[in-house]
Amino acid sequence: MTLAELAAEGARTLAAAGHAPDDSRQEAALLARWTLGWSQAEWLARHRETPAETVADTYQLAIRRRANREPIAYITGTREFYGRSFRVTPDVLIPRPETELVVEEALALLAALTPTPGPAAPRVADVGAGSGCLAVTIALERPNAHVLAIDISEAALRIAYENARALGAGSRIEFWRGAFLPRGVPPLDLVVANPPYVAERDREQLPIEVRGFEPAQALFGGPDGLRVIRALVPEAAAALRPSGWLVMEIGAGQADEVSALLQETGAFALHHTRRDLQDIPRVVVARRR
Repeated sequence: MTLAELAAEGARTLAAAGHAPDDSRQEAALLARWTLGWSQAEWLARHRETPAETVADTYQLAIRRRANREPIAYITGTREFYGRSFRVTPDVLIPRPETELVVEEALALLAALTPTPGPAAPRVADVGAGSGCLAVTIALERPNAHVLAIDISEAALRIAYENARALGAGSRIEFWRGAFLPRGVPPLDLVVANPPYVAERDREQLPIEVRGFEPAQALFGGPDGLRVIRALVPEAAAALRPSGWLVMEIGAGQADEVSALLQETGAFALHHTRRDLQDIPRVVVARRR
């Protein structure tokens, strides 16, 4: 059996498990390349070779895991975010393209930031850092920034630290275990967050790949999805300097409620919301009064 035939068999296994035919073929080939450690070009040039038995065994295990709906990112252990490869495990959410909008908004704000009196380096906190995709990306894109990565999960913080070190940002990120911003930190210029915002009542509507494998504490924000956001907004208000910024990802249909929460604090003025590619308000940008 050649590699191409092995991949075709993998695609049939995925299709028989209920995956769409086109997705099955693409994912079977992707997992084959991952098993071999090959690029797309290498696969095209060598896919008619006969695989070693150990390669076939490893590949078939990966196919079985995917047939059971385990996300590919957890099988391969990596996910690309903002052009970089991040390590992911079931201890952290899988980075998603819409979260790159948080990065884009944060970088634009940092580029325009007028240095406050004292040290010019802007101070940024990532609340609920998970894999570290926000904290690490901001630290790499704005090397003068001092970044604080915060997560309640010790396991998630370990992954964030490993990603920071592997990508060259370990020395410029401080890691803190906790639910929210630590007391006593110097005033921040920017707080970014991708908090748990899925409502518990919507759990069964999520794909099995999400609800069955990704960490629940990073997904679900109480009955209406806003429990963590309600706590985070006043925390951010207390930690930010005057005219500092909060950039936060939110769920579909939450823009009006989050805007009201910001207004209720009396500390924030909503600057704008950013829509994702599906035209859903996905990121709120608010300024500390």
